[in-house]
Amino acid sequence: MATDSARGNTLFTDEELKEISGLKKGEGFVEVTCGCTSPRYGDAVGRLRVFACGKLEIACECTPGCVEDKLTPSAFEKHSGRETQRRWKYYVWVIVKGKKIPLLKTPLLKYHEKVYGRTSHRGNKGRPFHRDEFVRCSKCNKERRFRLQTQAECRTYHDAVLDASWKCSDLPSDDKLSCDGEEERASRRSLRGCSRSALCKGCTLCVCFGCEICRYPDCSCQTCIDFLSNAAN
Repeated sequence: MATDSARGNTLFTDEELKEISGLKKGEGFVEVTCGCTSPRYGDAVGRLRVFACGKLEIACECTPGCVEDKLTPSAFEKHSGRETQRRWKYYVWVIVKGKKIPLLKTPLLKYHEKVYGRTSHRGNKGRPFHRDEFVRCSKCNKERRFRLQTQAECRTYHDAVLDASWKCSDLPSDDKLSCDGEEERASRRSLRGCSRSALCKGCTLCVCFGCEICRYPDCSCQTCIDFLSNAAN
């Protein structure tokens, strides 16, 4: 399977991307204009990024002041105001030759389906899924989001949970977050990046309880020790 290190211009052929509106190729991703239509509120437009690891992210542009970004397609569908949800493959669209085409009918889902399958989630026998998690700053008492898509991100979160004095300033410098930054709204924190359900509470179908990405041989915490011990048996 391709990795995120692949350049965007190698993820899809020119024929696959032909006449898709708003196309932009980046390092390890392609980006296109997308949207979702609510019978009540009309079109919500955004920018869809497709990564070789199967991840899909949408930055919403429904209004000039909208700050919702890195939404899953399911969360974007909900954000758009659709009354009937959980069918984002049918209702999130891109523009091809001037027409709105559902994602399901485009090649843009091919990496997503390789990782997550053709259903909306992976079962326990498939690749584990790591939802976004939160850690509370010991200084400002604000909850901060941790995205767990890579081993490095999982390790940063894992170490933060074990540190009772963890602070916003302990985040990697490229996150540009300090205690002065606003805490996410409660409605935004309820969206945890689950590809199965935007408001998923954490079930065994989508949450990883231990894998080689989030458990570490060089960590002495009991969680890692137990996982590695069981994996060796």
